[in-house]
Amino acid sequence: MDPRTPDQGPGRLSAGTEGRRVPEDLAASAAPVDTGAAPPSRPPSPGSGRPDSVPPEDPAPPGRGTTRPGPDQAAAERPAEGVRDEAERAPGTPTDRLRYLEAATRRIARGIDLDETLRELCRAAIPTFADAILVHLRAPLPTGERPPAEPLVLRLHSIAQGPEDSVTAAPPGAADFVELTVTGRFAELLLTGRPVFGDAPEIAPAVTELLDPVASMPVSPPPGRRLIIAPLYGRRRLMGTVALLRGAERIAFTGDDLLVASQLATHTAFGVDEAALYGHEASLADALQLTMLPSSLPETTGVRLASRYLPAAETSQVGGDWYDAIPLPGNRVALVVGDVMGHSMTSAAIMGQLRTTVQTLAGLDLPPEEVLHQLDEQAQRLGSQHMATCLYAVYDPISQRLLVADAGHLPPVLLHPDGSGEVLRIPPGAPIGVGGVPFESVEMPAPTGATLLLYTDGLVESRGRDVWTGVELLRARLQAAAAVVASPPLEMLCDAVLTLLDQDARDDDVALLAARFDGFPPRNVAYWFLNPEPQTAGRARQLTRRALHRWGLDPLLDTTELLVSEVVTNAVRYANRPIALRLLRTDVLRCEVGDDSPQVPRMRRAQSGDEGGRGLFLVDRLAQRWGATRLSTGKVVWFEQPIPEEYRPNGRDAP
Repeated sequence: MDPRTPDQGPGRLSAGTEGRRVPEDLAASAAPVDTGAAPPSRPPSPGSGRPDSVPPEDPAPPGRGTTRPGPDQAAAERPAEGVRDEAERAPGTPTDRLRYLEAATRRIARGIDLDETLRELCRAAIPTFADAILVHLRAPLPTGERPPAEPLVLRLHSIAQGPEDSVTAAPPGAADFVELTVTGRFAELLLTGRPVFGDAPEIAPAVTELLDPVASMPVSPPPGRRLIIAPLYGRRRLMGTVALLRGAERIAFTGDDLLVASQLATHTAFGVDEAALYGHEASLADALQLTMLPSSLPETTGVRLASRYLPAAETSQVGGDWYDAIPLPGNRVALVVGDVMGHSMTSAAIMGQLRTTVQTLAGLDLPPEEVLHQLDEQAQRLGSQHMATCLYAVYDPISQRLLVADAGHLPPVLLHPDGSGEVLRIPPGAPIGVGGVPFESVEMPAPTGATLLLYTDGLVESRGRDVWTGVELLRARLQAAAAVVASPPLEMLCDAVLTLLDQDARDDDVALLAARFDGFPPRNVAYWFLNPEPQTAGRARQLTRRALHRWGLDPLLDTTELLVSEVVTNAVRYANRPIALRLLRTDVLRCEVGDDSPQVPRMRRAQSGDEGGRGLFLVDRLAQRWGATRLSTGKVVWFEQPIPEEYRPNGRDAP
């Protein structure tokens, strides 16, 4: 048989084939089907329907015309002893069909996604069972528990014709217009889930429209039953259709071929159903993951922040890595990075619960080791099988100190202002979820201009590199970036760090948080301790007036004195130990009053005869923002006032 030329339709034989031997299974070498038998045998021929048998020396492809070879040629091409039994079976027998279906369905099941499943269907069916295939999928594909969209709309997904290299997706742009709305008798036949021949008169118009999109396909099938339309019926609903065609020179389909087509379509539909369900779950997981990670980083005085997150796979962002930056009282900020073991929606859900727990504990202003202890207890309540690593650090821009605790996480890397890199030595605690293991905090200097880098193991570890080698490479990369540009911008620094990744060998998520320490100038801070006495409010007003005079903020004197007096008076009422009063000058004037009482003040509506209860209403009305934070040692009540542009600190005084 001569190879087909482009102008020949599917299944046609070229001229001049008389008396010539047919090559073994045309195009089978391009699209082999594994039968499980020893080579050089080919797939059995399902549904060829041939009345004549084929000599065992030259088993022909199913459904194709052949000529008997001469004795010498037959002897030269006699099959090996190990495959004689299979070769001697006449094509088209039930045994042949069963063997073919076993191999074909096994091949279809190998598909790991929608496109690969349909590609394997085409390769398994062409040319052994059909000469061409059109696959239409329901638009949109039904997913979840929601009922399928109505009316039934089919959209062309892919076509296949001839050898393997022509198994392609639909032509560019075809999916934009190749749609068929199925109604009437044709819709009823599809919804039954059983394949039908395409020559049924009542579905002829729909069949013509179904085959119309591709010019190389015949607009109408050749005479006889040479078209089977098999519904892709998944576990509960119709997913699409597959049209199987045979050319005019090939023997027509038989009733037994409907059974073969039904099995091919059923196994393909299961793969399509699973792919659609996986895509639906992946989209839900993506949405879940996006809500778990910070949408933006806070803008805090004294520190600049940048971050990166890369999922392990391009098609899914589901993972357990997270980072966070949480503002704390006193212009401090908590820097967090963590990694829940595993890659699944469960890991992402556990990560979200742990991140929420960390934010809640940070709001209590607990020390880092206590935060990790409470987080460890929460993880045990979620289940002992859920483990995670976490690093929690608190940066104070006023004292320029860093307090860090570690729960089985990789140590952070500090890039000093002089450009040298250092892997910080933090006592490694047990991972979160182990339980019963103490955690330890370490305090260290955080000089102005230094950069702290928190990361997960996906950045430094890969299949070809151990984790500690990666940590050392990270430190060297930071130093190299600082050598090129002094105090490199954080965004550029993050991009430089990500060049460590080996995309081919990477199989884990990457979370990265960079913090540049700017510090807080002492001249912009005023701090006092006052005894809780009746005259303390007056003393606080005097100290506030002096500080504002020194800063040149006289326009804010009257309002600030009134607000300070109200907040300090409230603290004196409940405090047993000295009260802390602190003023901070940045773009706003911030006042903080701390005492040892855990009772957080709340606004309440004062009655006409009440002598008190109006202080917080004044604070709420006159301050730009205010709030109260409960601490492990009491509480802090704070308020902020805007500073006019002309009175703000200049570049020399600004933090």
